Amino acid sequence: MKAMIFAAGLGTRLKPLTDNMPKAMVPVSGRPLIEHLIVKMKKAGFDDIIINVHHFSDQIVNFVKENNSFGIRIEFSYEKDQLLETGGGLRKAQAFFDDKPFLVHNVDIISNLDLREFYDSHKREALATLSVSERNTSRYLLFDECSRLKGWINKKSGETKPADLDLRTGLRELAFSGIQIVSPEIFKYMNEFPDRFSIIDLYLDVMKEHLVSGYVADDFRMMDVGKIESVNMAEDFIQTLK
Repeated sequence: MKAMIFAAGLGTRLKPLTDNMPKAMVPVSGRPLIEHLIVKMKKAGFDDIIINVHHFSDQIVNFVKENNSFGIRIEFSYEKDQLLETGGGLRKAQAFFDDKPFLVHNVDIISNLDLREFYDSHKREALATLSVSERNTSRYLLFDECSRLKGWINKKSGETKPADLDLRTGLRELAFSGIQIVSPEIFKYMNEFPDRFSIIDLYLDVMKEHLVSGYVADDFRMMDVGKIESVNMAEDFIQTLK
Protein backbone atom coordinates (compact mmCIF):
# COMPACT_ATOMS: atom_id res chain seq x y z
CA MET A 1 0.00 0.00 0.00
CA LYS A 2 1.15 3.50 -0.78
CA ALA A 3 1.52 6.45 1.58
CA MET A 4 2.90 9.97 1.72
CA ILE A 5 4.62 11.70 4.62
CA PHE A 6 4.47 15.49 4.76
CA ALA A 7 7.94 16.41 6.04
CA ALA A 8 8.85 19.54 4.08
CA GLY A 9 7.87 22.15 6.65
CA LEU A 10 10.35 24.61 8.18
CA GLY A 11 9.38 23.68 11.73
CA THR A 12 9.61 27.31 12.89
CA ARG A 13 7.70 26.57 16.11
CA LEU A 14 10.37 24.00 17.00
CA LYS A 15 13.23 26.49 16.99
CA PRO A 16 16.04 26.38 18.07
CA LEU A 17 16.02 22.61 17.31
CA THR A 18 15.17 23.24 13.68
CA ASP A 19 17.97 25.76 13.23
CA ASN A 20 20.17 22.77 12.46
CA MET A 21 17.80 19.97 11.51
CA PRO A 22 14.44 19.42 9.82
CA LYS A 23 11.36 18.83 11.92
CA ALA A 24 11.28 15.20 10.77
CA MET A 25 14.63 14.56 12.45
CA VAL A 26 13.72 15.95 15.87
CA PRO A 27 14.36 13.08 18.31
CA VAL A 28 11.64 11.65 20.55
CA SER A 29 12.65 8.78 22.84
CA GLY A 30 15.98 8.54 21.04
CA ARG A 31 14.57 8.20 17.53
CA PRO A 32 13.65 10.85 14.93
CA LEU A 33 9.98 11.57 14.39
CA ILE A 34 10.20 10.23 10.87
CA GLU A 35 11.52 6.88 12.06
CA HIS A 36 8.62 6.45 14.47
CA LEU A 37 6.19 7.12 11.63
CA ILE A 38 7.87 4.94 9.00
CA VAL A 39 8.02 2.00 11.40
CA LYS A 40 4.35 2.45 12.29
CA MET A 41 3.36 2.64 8.63
CA LYS A 42 5.38 -0.45 7.78
CA LYS A 43 3.71 -2.45 10.58
CA ALA A 44 0.31 -1.44 9.18
CA GLY A 45 1.21 -2.73 5.72
CA PHE A 46 2.28 0.49 3.98
CA ASP A 47 5.39 -0.55 2.10
CA ASP A 48 5.64 2.11 -0.63
CA ILE A 49 6.17 5.60 0.78
CA ILE A 50 7.02 9.01 -0.64
CA ILE A 51 8.31 11.81 1.59
CA ASN A 52 8.26 15.47 0.59
CA VAL A 53 11.37 17.34 1.72
CA HIS A 54 12.66 20.91 1.74
CA HIS A 55 14.30 22.16 4.97
CA PHE A 56 17.64 20.32 5.50
CA SER A 57 16.35 17.73 3.04
CA ASP A 58 19.71 15.96 2.83
CA GLN A 59 19.47 14.95 6.49
CA ILE A 60 16.19 13.12 5.91
CA VAL A 61 17.34 11.50 2.68
CA ASN A 62 20.64 10.35 4.17
CA PHE A 63 18.97 9.00 7.31
CA VAL A 64 16.52 6.90 5.30
CA LYS A 65 19.27 5.57 3.03
CA GLU A 66 21.56 4.77 5.99
CA ASN A 67 18.73 2.64 7.37
CA ASN A 68 18.24 0.83 4.05
CA SER A 69 14.84 2.47 3.67
CA PHE A 70 13.68 0.37 6.65
CA GLY A 71 13.21 -2.60 4.34
CA ILE A 72 10.53 -0.99 2.18
CA ARG A 73 10.45 1.28 -0.88
CA ILE A 74 10.86 4.96 -0.03
CA GLU A 75 11.06 7.82 -2.53
CA PHE A 76 11.39 11.57 -2.11
CA SER A 77 9.58 14.56 -3.54
CA TYR A 78 11.92 17.56 -3.50
CA GLU A 79 10.41 20.99 -2.95
CA LYS A 80 13.68 22.85 -3.43
CA ASP A 81 12.42 26.13 -4.87
CA GLN A 82 9.48 26.74 -2.53
CA LEU A 83 7.24 25.02 -0.03
CA LEU A 84 4.04 23.94 -1.73
CA GLU A 85 1.85 23.38 1.36
CA THR A 86 -0.22 20.24 1.69
CA GLY A 87 -2.21 20.50 -1.52
CA GLY A 88 0.65 21.59 -3.74
CA GLY A 89 2.97 19.05 -2.15
CA LEU A 90 0.54 16.23 -2.82
CA ARG A 91 0.02 17.34 -6.43
CA LYS A 92 3.79 17.42 -7.04
CA ALA A 93 3.98 13.76 -5.95
CA GLN A 94 1.05 12.69 -8.16
CA ALA A 95 3.11 10.43 -10.43
CA PHE A 96 4.01 8.24 -7.44
CA PHE A 97 0.45 7.06 -6.87
CA ASP A 98 -1.64 4.52 -8.74
CA ASP A 99 -5.39 3.93 -8.93
CA LYS A 100 -5.82 2.94 -5.27
CA PRO A 101 -6.49 5.13 -2.22
CA PHE A 102 -3.41 6.08 -0.20
CA LEU A 103 -2.49 7.30 3.27
CA VAL A 104 -1.20 10.83 3.89
CA HIS A 105 0.32 11.59 7.30
CA ASN A 106 1.97 14.67 8.81
CA VAL A 107 5.42 13.79 10.17
CA ASP A 108 4.90 15.63 13.48
CA ILE A 109 1.79 13.71 14.55
CA ILE A 110 2.11 10.84 17.03
CA SER A 111 -1.05 8.87 17.73
CA ASN A 112 -2.54 5.52 18.66
CA LEU A 113 -4.58 5.42 15.43
CA ASP A 114 -4.73 1.96 13.85
CA LEU A 115 -3.64 2.95 10.34
CA ARG A 116 -4.84 -0.26 8.68
CA GLU A 117 -8.26 -0.03 10.31
CA PHE A 118 -8.42 3.61 9.25
CA TYR A 119 -7.49 2.70 5.68
CA ASP A 120 -10.14 -0.02 5.55
CA SER A 121 -12.80 2.47 6.73
CA HIS A 122 -12.38 4.55 3.59
CA LYS A 123 -15.51 4.34 1.43
CA ARG A 124 -15.05 3.74 -2.27
CA GLU A 125 -17.20 6.74 -3.16
CA ALA A 126 -15.34 9.13 -0.85
CA LEU A 127 -12.79 11.57 -2.21
CA ALA A 128 -11.06 11.54 1.16
CA THR A 129 -11.47 10.28 4.72
CA LEU A 130 -10.09 12.56 7.42
CA SER A 131 -9.06 11.43 10.89
CA VAL A 132 -10.77 13.89 13.25
CA SER A 133 -11.50 14.09 16.96
CA GLU A 134 -13.13 16.15 19.67
CA ARG A 135 -10.31 18.23 21.11
CA ASN A 136 -9.69 21.87 21.89
CA THR A 137 -8.34 23.95 19.02
CA SER A 138 -9.12 27.25 17.35
CA ARG A 139 -10.07 25.83 13.96
CA TYR A 140 -12.60 23.08 13.34
CA LEU A 141 -13.94 21.11 10.43
CA LEU A 142 -17.72 20.87 10.50
CA PHE A 143 -19.58 17.63 9.77
CA ASP A 144 -23.23 16.63 9.52
CA GLU A 145 -24.85 13.64 11.21
CA CYS A 146 -23.56 11.39 8.42
CA SER A 147 -19.96 12.51 9.03
CA ARG A 148 -19.92 14.40 5.75
CA LEU A 149 -17.78 17.55 5.59
CA LYS A 150 -19.89 20.70 5.43
CA GLY A 151 -17.55 23.53 6.37
CA TRP A 152 -14.80 25.06 8.48
CA ILE A 153 -14.70 27.61 11.26
CA ASN A 154 -12.06 29.68 13.03
CA LYS A 155 -13.44 30.11 16.54
CA LYS A 156 -11.16 33.03 17.34
CA SER A 157 -11.91 35.19 14.31
CA GLY A 158 -15.40 33.89 13.54
CA GLU A 159 -14.40 33.24 9.92
CA THR A 160 -16.23 30.38 8.23
CA LYS A 161 -15.86 28.54 4.95
CA PRO A 162 -18.07 28.83 3.05
CA ALA A 163 -18.63 32.42 4.17
CA ASP A 164 -22.42 31.99 4.18
CA LEU A 165 -22.33 28.81 6.28
CA ASP A 166 -25.44 28.43 8.44
CA LEU A 167 -24.18 27.53 11.92
CA ARG A 168 -27.72 26.91 13.21
CA THR A 169 -27.88 23.51 11.53
CA GLY A 170 -26.16 21.67 14.41
CA LEU A 171 -22.97 20.71 12.65
CA ARG A 172 -20.39 18.80 14.68
CA GLU A 173 -17.09 20.57 15.35
CA LEU A 174 -14.12 18.20 14.97
CA ALA A 175 -10.39 18.85 14.84
CA PHE A 176 -8.33 17.45 11.98
CA SER A 177 -5.44 15.24 13.08
CA GLY A 178 -3.22 15.60 10.00
CA ILE A 179 -3.89 11.98 8.96
CA GLN A 180 -6.05 11.14 5.94
CA ILE A 181 -6.88 8.57 3.30
CA VAL A 182 -7.10 10.06 -0.16
CA SER A 183 -8.57 8.68 -3.37
CA PRO A 184 -6.48 9.31 -6.52
CA GLU A 185 -9.49 11.08 -8.09
CA ILE A 186 -8.45 14.07 -5.99
CA PHE A 187 -5.88 15.07 -8.61
CA LYS A 188 -8.62 15.86 -11.13
CA TYR A 189 -9.76 18.79 -8.98
CA MET A 190 -6.38 20.46 -8.46
CA ASN A 191 -6.04 22.20 -11.83
CA GLU A 192 -7.70 25.42 -10.68
CA PHE A 193 -5.45 25.84 -7.66
CA PRO A 194 -2.14 27.77 -7.55
CA ASP A 195 1.26 26.17 -6.96
CA ARG A 196 0.85 26.48 -3.20
CA PHE A 197 -2.46 25.59 -1.56
CA SER A 198 -3.94 23.74 1.39
CA ILE A 199 -5.55 20.39 0.77
CA ILE A 200 -8.28 21.42 3.22
CA ASP A 201 -9.20 24.34 0.95
CA LEU A 202 -9.64 21.86 -1.89
CA TYR A 203 -11.93 19.69 0.24
CA LEU A 204 -14.02 22.71 1.18
CA ASP A 205 -14.23 23.63 -2.51
CA VAL A 206 -15.49 20.24 -3.70
CA MET A 207 -17.47 19.00 -0.68
CA LYS A 208 -20.88 19.91 -2.12
CA GLU A 209 -20.41 17.60 -5.09
CA HIS A 210 -18.10 14.98 -3.59
CA LEU A 211 -18.01 13.03 -0.34
CA VAL A 212 -15.32 14.03 2.15
CA SER A 213 -15.81 11.96 5.29
CA GLY A 214 -14.76 12.35 8.89
CA TYR A 215 -13.48 9.35 10.84
CA VAL A 216 -13.56 9.36 14.65
CA ALA A 217 -11.58 6.47 16.11
CA ASP A 218 -12.49 4.94 19.45
CA ASP A 219 -10.24 6.06 22.31
CA PHE A 220 -8.22 8.20 19.91
CA ARG A 221 -5.14 9.84 21.41
CA MET A 222 -2.67 12.02 19.55
CA MET A 223 0.03 14.61 20.05
CA ASP A 224 1.15 17.29 17.64
CA VAL A 225 4.91 17.61 18.14
CA GLY A 226 4.94 20.95 16.42
CA LYS A 227 6.05 23.19 19.28
CA ILE A 228 9.25 23.14 21.31
CA GLU A 229 7.37 22.58 24.58
CA SER A 230 5.69 19.48 23.14
CA VAL A 231 8.92 17.55 22.53
CA ASN A 232 9.47 16.57 26.17
CA MET A 233 5.76 15.79 26.57
CA ALA A 234 6.01 13.52 23.52
CA GLU A 235 8.68 11.46 25.28
CA ASP A 236 6.12 10.40 27.90
CA PHE A 237 3.21 10.21 25.46
CA ILE A 238 4.92 7.79 23.10
CA GLN A 239 5.60 5.40 25.95
CA THR A 240 1.85 5.09 26.57
CA LEU A 241 1.38 3.82 23.00
CA LYS A 242 3.65 0.79 23.43
